[in-house]
Amino acid sequence: MNGPVIHDAYSLPVNDNVNPYVFSVDLDGQWFLQKGKMIAYYGQIAFQGVGLGHLERLVARSFHSPLHAADWVVAEGRGRMLLADRAFDVNSYDLDDGNLTIRSGNLLAFQPSLSLKQSIVPGFLTLIGTGTFVAASNGPVVFMEPPIRVDPQALVGWADCPSPCHHYDHHYMRGFLGGVRAHTGFGGTSGEEHQFEFTGAGTVLLQSSEMLLEERPVGVKGDTGS
Repeated sequence: MNGPVIHDAYSLPVNDNVNPYVFSVDLDGQWFLQKGKMIAYYGQIAFQGVGLGHLERLVARSFHSPLHAADWVVAEGRGRMLLADRAFDVNSYDLDDGNLTIRSGNLLAFQPSLSLKQSIVPGFLTLIGTGTFVAASNGPVVFMEPPIRVDPQALVGWADCPSPCHHYDHHYMRGFLGGVRAHTGFGGTSGEEHQFEFTGAGTVLLQSSEMLLEERPVGVKGDTGS
């Protein structure tokens, strides 16, 4: 019977998955990191809040989402850093002069060569430029081409295409349950009734589950992840 694989600072993958749930970042400089997503590291790495001290210039260049500033830190130094998120699937993705919008709770980390902006769609962030980011999903990610309608709970993000519109099943809305909802406000959360509609060129990212990753309310201070 084979025993477990035991890693050290030298045997860990370089900017690759250790397994489907853990990603190893070979840090030599700085990365932006969502709080609580670092599970271990080798080397000399410091974690500092966004916008503190000598990081002000870096943040001014790469971080443009004030509502989420309290949820992020900058990992700085040299070493191997392990990222994970509650045993969800974790993968890295590369942008080449691209534009990708992603659910804020799914984004774990990104290189400062990318610029983070607040999306006009609530609960989402937009990465612009060239670089690598790491994201989690509830199950493997599926890449789809528009035009397509998507259950909002399965949506991870979209790249190089316009923001989605809301689509509602009006036959369902006109039914008895629609009348109840109009008077009470209850219901209306099913993906069979309400979808995001994407049109135009680009790519839509879906997770293979309708269970969202729980998000911390924006602006709430938490652990630094160190």
